[in-house]
Amino acid sequence: MTDETDPIRAEILRQATARGAGRSICPSEVARALRPDDWHPLMGPVRRAAVTLAREGRLEVLRKGKPADLDALRGVIRLRVPSPG
Repeated sequence: MTDETDPIRAEILRQATARGAGRSICPSEVARALRPDDWHPLMGPVRRAAVTLAREGRLEVLRKGKPADLDALRGVIRLRVPSPG
């Protein structure tokens, strides 16, 4: 599935890119943008899409400000575009 056909992936990349290199977004910001009135059910899909994007090298998933272990992801995370270079 491409980012153009997957609104969750597209919104993650849009927000992370807009925030800029070195700055991160919260997954809940993505969920709220897509479904403002009922965003909680989107949290799982947003996290899964973020992990997929991270495995593709298009996104960094952070836990406590450091790259997260994608195979044991738990708790509060942040998302950012990889730093150039």
